[in-house]
Amino acid sequence: MLQFDEVEQSGLTVVSRPVCKKEEQPGVIYKMLIERGYLSEQQLVYAKRVYAKLPGDRTLVQVLQELKYITPEQLQDTLSESEIDLKIGALLVELGLVTSADVNQAIILQRQSAARKTIGEVLVENNLIEERSLLEVLSYQLGLPYYELEISRVDAHLLRKVPPKSYRLHQFLPVGRTDGKVTVAFVDPLNRESLDAAEKIFGKIKPVICSKTDFREILEAIEREAAHAGISQLDEKSVVGMVESIIEEAIKSNASDIHIDPMKDRVRVRFRLDGVLVHQRDLPAQMGPPIANLLKTMSKADQDAGGQHQSGRIDFDEIRTEGATAFRVSFFLTVRGEKIVLSTLSKKGLPINLNEIGMYPKMLDRFKIDALDLPHGIVLVTGPARSGKTATLYSSINYLDNVGASIITIEDPVENLIDGIAQCSVDPAQNLTFEESLRHALKQDPDVVMVGEIRDRFAAEMCVQTSLIGRKVLGAFHAEDGIGGIIRLLNMNIDPFLVSSTLTCVVAQRLLRKVCPSCSENYEPKPMDIYRLGYRLNDISGAEFKAGRGCPECRFTGHRGRVGVFELLFFDEQIKDVIVNNKSSYDIRRIITETSGLVTLFEDGIMKAANGVTSLQEVLRSLPRAGRPRPVTELSRILGAGL
Repeated sequence: MLQFDEVEQSGLTVVSRPVCKKEEQPGVIYKMLIERGYLSEQQLVYAKRVYAKLPGDRTLVQVLQELKYITPEQLQDTLSESEIDLKIGALLVELGLVTSADVNQAIILQRQSAARKTIGEVLVENNLIEERSLLEVLSYQLGLPYYELEISRVDAHLLRKVPPKSYRLHQFLPVGRTDGKVTVAFVDPLNRESLDAAEKIFGKIKPVICSKTDFREILEAIEREAAHAGISQLDEKSVVGMVESIIEEAIKSNASDIHIDPMKDRVRVRFRLDGVLVHQRDLPAQMGPPIANLLKTMSKADQDAGGQHQSGRIDFDEIRTEGATAFRVSFFLTVRGEKIVLSTLSKKGLPINLNEIGMYPKMLDRFKIDALDLPHGIVLVTGPARSGKTATLYSSINYLDNVGASIITIEDPVENLIDGIAQCSVDPAQNLTFEESLRHALKQDPDVVMVGEIRDRFAAEMCVQTSLIGRKVLGAFHAEDGIGGIIRLLNMNIDPFLVSSTLTCVVAQRLLRKVCPSCSENYEPKPMDIYRLGYRLNDISGAEFKAGRGCPECRFTGHRGRVGVFELLFFDEQIKDVIVNNKSSYDIRRIITETSGLVTLFEDGIMKAANGVTSLQEVLRSLPRAGRPRPVTELSRILGAGL
């Protein structure tokens, strides 16, 4: 039941406001304020009454100050000079800045983190408290002023006393000199080593507390300036070390791509992790050209080909890191210099199992029996870039590989070495084009030919002709889905009869981020989620949706790793008839959808979300939707998903 009251005293007015239910505060600080004579019992009772009626996030301490019962100086005096047996988490709860639940969550995250972090750092990193509020409380508790760092307030003369790396190591910056003492801003003023280092450098110091975020930003600006001044001393050894360091970090992080971007004042390095670009580090702008030259040497690109886009490959034995890894390297000219992207290729000898790519049991069985086990025909794998097409092709080749089969692959470039399979890497400079390689491959008496990417009409026609002479052909093809793959082939002016008589199966696929297993929890779909899926409430009966809360293991994204989502289109007589009769793209899509009973990408994604493998948000964000999906229980039966 809402209660209303009217209070007016000492300039603070509360009129007709509902009583807000707020967390009960223990009162240790307020008892100490009373003991020191700064506050009376009657004032505290009245302030609590006002506090209970105020909406918003004001704390009891703020109410006491607004009522002019205490001053900031009195609060600081109480916190800094009294013997307070409160840890920072309890103190923040006492002041009403966080809840006990927030502190408990921070303690759990602190224990899970490999890095040694304070409770305050964990609270700030997870947006449970603003950094400024935390620092103000710390300044009260430690009796040290809070100092707002700005580049213009840093004393340049004092700054030059030691190199920037010393400031990064000890986490402090000198900001000025007053009364014979140097004012030094510390990220952690309780760190004895940092205090000793500052006193050794500057003599008598006056410590103040500063924001870690401000410290990092200003130090990075100082380091960029120092790097600019000393770039003339940049040698080959330091560039090689930097490149090897970036590559090693990418391998350890399981990054699929490394992006090296030239910016106005720096070189930005980003990694693509689980399909999302993540900022890794910044380098001085002057390091861009020497890094580009080194990578061109490693990838055997032409360093003298100025004004041209280029590409190359860093072979396995060129990288001195654990786990032999290869990279495809692309150099793209921009107005600020060369943008470089290194795409990670599969590790040498990496086993690829078709049973592990993410297909549900019944879909996988049909793919093996009605597509891969047939002696001839074309199997197309479609999808946009970075959708896992190559992994599916390699898994299929690995499934077909046996002592009685002759298998040839034509790729640009070869991404994964498989012993016993003849693999050709396309190189137009040496006249090793897709067309020329495929023509000569047929003279090698192959049973299976894999084409890394079917790019044009000529390559498509060669694949059709290869199938017509009794060979099995596997190829990657850029298309939105299975039906889109058929339509694109027809738009290349490939004879409809040849398309219908040679195509066995079209696999469309995507990669979705998986829910992080370390922090997954049950997720109750919201009405808007159900509406966007095209469902009614009873259509998701039996589903167990999950979502990631966020933890250090997943970089607080709630997702870790990726899973394939598939759509398989097989060619029965009815579908062949539609293609041969040269129907419009609209008719082809409508008839196939109505008669083939195929499980769409969207439906397969829904099943993976219903089994808690991925999140509903990933499905809605990443997958194309065509028509209303079937209920979850029906999809589970069709796919053998075991819901």
